[in-house]
Amino acid sequence: MNNEFYTFKGYQLHEKYALTISMEDYLEMIFRMSVGEVRVNELAKNLNVRPSSASKMVDNLRAGGYIDFEKYGVIVLTEKGKQAGEYLLHRHEILHEFLCLINNSDNELEQVEKIEHFINENTLLNIEKLIVRLKGEC
Repeated sequence: MNNEFYTFKGYQLHEKYALTISMEDYLEMIFRMSVGEVRVNELAKNLNVRPSSASKMVDNLRAGGYIDFEKYGVIVLTEKGKQAGEYLLHRHEILHEFLCLINNSDNELEQVEKIEHFINENTLLNIEKLIVRLKGEC
């Protein structure tokens, strides 16, 4: 076990994350929208960003192999993008369910958006198990 401390940026560099926080947000939204045609303008609208910002991020996701896209065309998830998007959406839904459960609310979207990028897969799995236990006690 590594007991060295790093800054947040240091942990990111140490772990060599493939996706930035922004890339995760865009990829999750593309996955959500992928039941229909996904275009840059609709993506920008759903994320409340400018189309030019969405276009730059789409280029980054394409370079990373997560999507296929040609200018003015439809955004299509690659297999790598589908797998990552599915996990990102699952993570979002589990955290939302957990926070709603412990806060006795029906909407914890803002909190989920702020913390979802910092939870690793093992912690997410344990939160899922905890949800099952908490629901069993209700």
